[in-house]
Amino acid sequence: MTADRRPMALSKAEIHLWLSGDRVDSDKAARCRSLLSVDEKQREARFVFERDRARHLLTRTLVRAVLSRYEAVDPADWVFSTTAYGRPEIAGSMARGRDLCFNVSHTAGLIVLGVTRGRALGIDVEYLQPLADLWGIAEHAFTPAEVAELAGLPAELRLERFFQHWTLKESYIKARGMGVSIPLQGFGVQLAQDGLAKLDIAPQLSDQSSRWQLWQTSPAPGYVLAICAERVQQQSPTIVARRLVVFDREEI
Repeated sequence: MTADRRPMALSKAEIHLWLSGDRVDSDKAARCRSLLSVDEKQREARFVFERDRARHLLTRTLVRAVLSRYEAVDPADWVFSTTAYGRPEIAGSMARGRDLCFNVSHTAGLIVLGVTRGRALGIDVEYLQPLADLWGIAEHAFTPAEVAELAGLPAELRLERFFQHWTLKESYIKARGMGVSIPLQGFGVQLAQDGLAKLDIAPQLSDQSSRWQLWQTSPAPGYVLAICAERVQQQSPTIVARRLVVFDREEI
């Protein structure tokens, strides 16, 4: 698999979302594995369950294949590093001269990769599955206002609202790139009817709500997806979604 000689256009006014399933047959798995680094292959081998190995394999292949649509780099040639907080990014030597930013999230049955230029980006996708300890998690991770909102909803709406809040909060943490060092109760989200959301950030987090824009959508029935992107010159980016079947076809 070689890089496209005519890179796909991606302006700073756009965020591209690439969606993929998380299952792969043995023939495609071998092709995917041929693109991975030694470290990525070693991490794949450490997973106990086949579904986790397949998800890791497809996630790393998706990142490599998609980035090569924007830059004339073969998918196997990308080099990545990890920040002190565990966030993967294009290694410094390769990132020089490129302003590509990406973030990836996966859940049961779905992998989502976000790509943009010149702005911090965080995404989180979750499958709406029942939670045995929904209230325990909410009381630990949500602000009092978020817990009160959840409690005020009819029982049949609480699960989806829980995951709406959860994915928005996760997308912000991932956009900041600081992992669990950001306390989940240190900021709250307010959902709007138009799919947008607002942040309410405590002063001790040293950040401004106006720096970020958040969206929420459902990429497929039973899934919730949240996107958090840094504002660049107060510009609101356009979101373009594509579905990629690795080594097969692309659907817009």
